[in-house]
Amino acid sequence: MISFPVLNWEISWWFIRKYSRKNLSLLRPQILTNCKFLARRNRLREEDMLKELQLSLWVVLLLACGFLYQLTLKSSCLFSCLPPSKALRDPEALLGQGRSIVFLETSERMEPSPLVSCAVESAARIYPEQPVVFLMKGLNDSTQLPPNSTASAFSLLSAIDNVFLFPLDMKRLFEDTPLSSWYAQVNSSTERHWLYVSSDACRLAVIWKYGGVYMDTDVISIRPIPDENFLAAQSSKISSNGVFGFLPRHPFLWGCMENFVEHYNSAIWGHQGPHLMTRMLRVWCKLGDFQEVSDLRCLNLSFLHPQRFYPIPFRQWRRYYEVWDTDPSFNDSYALHLWNYMNKEGRTVVQGSNTLAENLYRKHCPRTHRVLIQGSEGSVTQELGPGDT
Repeated sequence: MISFPVLNWEISWWFIRKYSRKNLSLLRPQILTNCKFLARRNRLREEDMLKELQLSLWVVLLLACGFLYQLTLKSSCLFSCLPPSKALRDPEALLGQGRSIVFLETSERMEPSPLVSCAVESAARIYPEQPVVFLMKGLNDSTQLPPNSTASAFSLLSAIDNVFLFPLDMKRLFEDTPLSSWYAQVNSSTERHWLYVSSDACRLAVIWKYGGVYMDTDVISIRPIPDENFLAAQSSKISSNGVFGFLPRHPFLWGCMENFVEHYNSAIWGHQGPHLMTRMLRVWCKLGDFQEVSDLRCLNLSFLHPQRFYPIPFRQWRRYYEVWDTDPSFNDSYALHLWNYMNKEGRTVVQGSNTLAENLYRKHCPRTHRVLIQGSEGSVTQELGPGDT
């Protein structure tokens, strides 16, 4: 048999002339074998290159995701601080369901304190099937934070499924209520207690319009509130306005808004808030004294026992920041008001202190405790907001 050289890439013209057609037929199997080998080698090279390209793209994608995540946590929440499914939600449609738990921030503050974060998170845990709506005056329609904001609490709350953060537009909120004319005339720059007065007005309007439960941002929820139309007693004869709930368009709240405007006196702290609720309750109902831990009923309104929200009275507020031999069970309470307005000393929850407040954080707002307390080895005192009364 004639031996032939291995063909690398083509059969030369000289080669064809040298051998006869008969001999060329002997070359055919080797030519086919070489061609198949070259084709297979090229295909394997292409597959290897494709795999390397795919791996490189995955690495780039992961690095980009990590970079965007860091931007979201640190500065201005690139593009939007809210997940797309939340950023596109209509606040009026959500509130219009009438089942929302509502919190307010009427200052421009955009970095919620650990206590505010705990209040919102605990409500989201206790009411998992209801929207928890946080209306913030400092939040604009673009849902972006100021460039110098770290916004750990903001990111934490935004990540909770049933928590929704929306801008607070007072002018729009007061439309079609007795508060509209008052708001058009009042000069906020001359008001001594404007943050608190405006908060008192907003909570009346939002619950009258949409229904639901309003809570101050220093109220930690521990179990569901069974009542629909209720006020919270601070003491046997005094109503608070730190927690209350009503069905939409309830006449009691309409009367409160009318009284707010007719007897407006912002120079007296609480005149438009708990004092207003107490005045209207006395007009609405003739209530006796509480018997043990029983609530009082009047028409379609419940006046809930002080133990429901104020088991620790305001004069004893420091007890929340003390170590107890045995933590109280609060079996008769639905939520706990921590009296942040009284906290002029700036007491905070500190990691490992084992105070009552820290133990409440651990149990009822574990994300807040993990991220804002454990993560920072303590919390920083911030200026008190009107929701912290």
